[in-house]
Amino acid sequence: MVDKPFSQASENNKRPILAVLARVFDRPGNVLEIGSGTGQHGVFFAGSLPHLQWQPSDRAENIPGMSLWFAEAALPNLLPPLVLDVTQPQWPAGQYRGVFTANTLHIMAWPEVKAMFAGLERVLAPGAAVCIYGPFNYEGRFTSPSNQAFHAMLRSQTPHMGIRDIADVTALAGLHGLTLQADHAMPANNRLLVFDYQK
Repeated sequence: MVDKPFSQASENNKRPILAVLARVFDRPGNVLEIGSGTGQHGVFFAGSLPHLQWQPSDRAENIPGMSLWFAEAALPNLLPPLVLDVTQPQWPAGQYRGVFTANTLHIMAWPEVKAMFAGLERVLAPGAAVCIYGPFNYEGRFTSPSNQAFHAMLRSQTPHMGIRDIADVTALAGLHGLTLQADHAMPANNRLLVFDYQK
């Protein structure tokens, strides 16, 4: 029996994120969510942005939990979740007008982050927007004591995890045709980065 998962952080940040996504994803199209987690974001954003076809995805072990949220919501524009391991060659077929991912880059190992950006290049339509939510450092510095403590906690759990520096992320994105267009401040010392794909 799978319990319905719940993330308080997702509840806390969904409305500030939506305020940006509604401007970035303002035209009809398909959006791939990478690392859909509990599924709460997918339900909220698909319900709030009915002009989008929202495609959740995650590693196989997270699909059953999020599917409980999706079945309950029964939204016509919320597609069945796909199994996606960013390090594997099997990425979704087709091209996406947008990609959204939240709180993934500090959980992935850096080689996995590199694999994600390489994979994006295979599935993005020209002119697509990529929105990445989470904490970031600037010039190697933490933006708050709470972020520094969070980074230390992550590293104590698994050494490959940790808050990434925005310069490293934007440089990596640039290798794959992505240019940073906006850097939005979010609650709880997080950011929402918006990239434009032209390649």
